[in-house]
Amino acid sequence: MTIEEAQKIIDDWIKTKGVRYFNELTNMAMLTEEVGELARIIARTYGEQSFKDSDKNRDLGDEMADVLWVLICLANQTGIDLTEALKKNLEKKNIRDGTRHLENEKLK
Repeated sequence: MTIEEAQKIIDDWIKTKGVRYFNELTNMAMLTEEVGELARIIARTYGEQSFKDSDKNRDLGDEMADVLWVLICLANQTGIDLTEALKKNLEKKNIRDGTRHLENEKLK
């Protein structure tokens, strides 16, 4: 599925099953919550924290998808075409960071 298709699918879902979008501030808070849940799984899987029983069956991909879902909701309700935004962001990174990381001694 493309990003454009994902934006359309989520918009259709919200309008048919979700009643309406939560307001932008609520969705921003939800995005922060979902990123926190993702961070918790990353910290326990790749970091030094141990798993709690309630964390053991969490799915990293599902947590990432939750973050993406809310981000797409925010994009939809603020009129952002994420495909175009990502293209512009990649162009910016290529201009700004095209050689910066290659020249970084810390990364060698």
